[in-house]
Amino acid sequence: MSLLAIRRVVLCLAASAAVTFFALPASAADPAKLIETVAAEVIEIVKTKNGADRQNAIKKVLQANFDMNAMGRSALGTHWNQTTEAQRTRFLTAVETAEARAYSERFGQYAGQTLTVGKVTTRPNGVTIVDSRLNQSTGQPIKLEWEVRNGSQGPVISDVKVEGVSMVMTRRSDFNSYIQNNGGTVEPLIKELEARAAR
Repeated sequence: MSLLAIRRVVLCLAASAAVTFFALPASAADPAKLIETVAAEVIEIVKTKNGADRQNAIKKVLQANFDMNAMGRSALGTHWNQTTEAQRTRFLTAVETAEARAYSERFGQYAGQTLTVGKVTTRPNGVTIVDSRLNQSTGQPIKLEWEVRNGSQGPVISDVKVEGVSMVMTRRSDFNSYIQNNGGTVEPLIKELEARAAR
């Protein structure tokens, strides 16, 4: 499986992790438990949801359980300060919708992978790193590091590293490249994301 395909599976796993969060009792609502339940939820979603239903479910997951605003700001990098409030709102809305659509399509690529949670490390800044392995039916396990922060309603996923490569930083690189290739301003990127979301 290619690294790109692995990242797509990870994003799907991450999205469905949040579905489980609100179904757990308060005592179980911790970063490790959030990640532990990912694999089972992915299988259930793949079995029971398709098309628009799947996309809508994922969008709700993103809205409720991912720090989408912080992830969006981080992915836009220094370009964030060059945008207006209206552009920021459009950008975050477009990213959320486009990502929900992309994750929905990628759920179909799930091929029996399982997730094993390992060490949990809490840092002084309030970030918890949950180490895990994505076990494949063939090939070596893939190392995943989940970054979890305490949001206003509990733990939220703020980034995932695949073999040490940050998903947020990968998105930042993609966005920056698009911006640089389209006049150096954010507006073309926002329009592209809005177009993807509307397809």
